[in-house]
Amino acid sequence: MIELVKPKIEEKPPKQAEEYAESDDEAVEDVAGGAADGEQKKKKKKKKPKKKKPVQSDPPRVGLSKLFPSGVYPEGEIQEYANDNVWRTTSEEKRYEDKLAMEDPETTYANIRKAAEVHRQVRQHARRYIRPGMSLTNIANEIEDSVRALVEENGMDAGIGFPTGLNINHCAAHFSPNAGDKTILQQSDVLKVDIGVQVKGRICDSAFTLNWEPTYDKLLEAVKAATDTGVREAGIDVRLGELGGYIQETMESYEVEVDGKILPVKPISNLCGHTIHLYSIHGNKSVPLVRTNDMTKMEEGEYFAIETFGSTGRGRTIESGDCSHYAKVANAPQVPLKYTTAKHILNTINKSFGTLPFCRRYLDRLGESGYLLGLNHLVQQGIVQEYPPLYEARGVMTAQFEHTILLRPNCKEVVSRGDDY
Repeated sequence: MIELVKPKIEEKPPKQAEEYAESDDEAVEDVAGGAADGEQKKKKKKKKPKKKKPVQSDPPRVGLSKLFPSGVYPEGEIQEYANDNVWRTTSEEKRYEDKLAMEDPETTYANIRKAAEVHRQVRQHARRYIRPGMSLTNIANEIEDSVRALVEENGMDAGIGFPTGLNINHCAAHFSPNAGDKTILQQSDVLKVDIGVQVKGRICDSAFTLNWEPTYDKLLEAVKAATDTGVREAGIDVRLGELGGYIQETMESYEVEVDGKILPVKPISNLCGHTIHLYSIHGNKSVPLVRTNDMTKMEEGEYFAIETFGSTGRGRTIESGDCSHYAKVANAPQVPLKYTTAKHILNTINKSFGTLPFCRRYLDRLGESGYLLGLNHLVQQGIVQEYPPLYEARGVMTAQFEHTILLRPNCKEVVSRGDDY
């Protein structure tokens, strides 16, 4: 229901005593024929101009603390629990637990909400900014410069959550341009944009897909609908294998017509959503895109990235191409390192990223050079995990949509929801 906005009637403030006095004086002066010409008129006090509220710039470079000086950031979309968990919505006990979680610095929702608001503002700019003819390097740099400015980058306390994914056509995930990449976005391309923002280790992980020709509109529609289904059906005590079935059913209800040929939309079965832990993008639970026998349940207090990938091909990806994404393994083994460069680059990773994902461009930005031998050695020793690009068959188109959700005690919060998706 839309609430009509009532037009504001501008009311003139009542005259003050001094103003009445002035009016009377002026009348006397008129009658007296200017008898008070030698007297100085009282000066009216000038009203101090109101301070203008800061607004976001274009491109976005105004830090969020200036836009939200109270430190209170917008709440995400609230969805009530269904079925056996309806009672949580009205439970006084669960409301109290929710209040305690918000007030506890370790579990407060303020950090994820700040990260989500940064994400919304940056992606709104990205959706206007990205156009065919641009290089992927320039697109990545613009997005990441915006994130750094708005989140007010501060070491491990606030910054980029993971390298910006810019995945074209049959590349579904984990591609970010390395130094020297010359890829130019084309009019016919389907581009997946995956952006991460972190505040005190709480990572907002959300992605969307862009296209500039209508051929694959139905592919994007299918994947967006499948993600929305996953978000809607997710909840405390929901079994992950069953959730995958709901996602699969939605996505497979769509078809795409390409050059007169009808192609079914298939979920990419070897990709999945996941829990998100502090300073760790991939937690210990996975959300499949197809029905499985996984009986693992979602639990109260967990953060999930509900992401779905759709394909016009076989519905599976393989690793291929130069790697750009890396992350230090949590509780990595203590093993001797052969190369000095490996020790040096490990120190840089520990200091600058911890267990947060990073890419080679970030090392370049820190002034590192000649590090590939050492970085590959860390991968071989099991200290660093590499995440190569994931490709479908050539000629196939893929799409992705993703949201971060929080399973609060009394409701589900879609923290990354915006007006765009």
